[in-house]
Amino acid sequence: MEKAGYVYIMASRRNGTLYIGVTSDLLARAHQHRNKLIDGFTKEHDCTLLVWFEGHGDIEAARTRELQMKRWKRAWKIELIERENPQWRDLYATLF
Repeated sequence: MEKAGYVYIMASRRNGTLYIGVTSDLLARAHQHRNKLIDGFTKEHDCTLLVWFEGHGDIEAARTRELQMKRWKRAWKIELIERENPQWRDLYATLF
């Protein structure tokens, strides 16, 4: 049986630095980013707000979507976030 997957966007602030990632455990991964437990881009650029996510039936579908979105223009990513989360609220609490 395939694992479910999630594509997500972390942000430093509204209209700030964006990071697109993929995971099979969104709650754990968002926690890691929020608490800067992962060295790399999100820690260096203070991307601690979960501003958008999308679930997929399997991790491979999520990876395909992630790669597609990473090729998008920044304006398209911002439009996606603002369509579903116009206030750029941190969605982490909605995962519980």
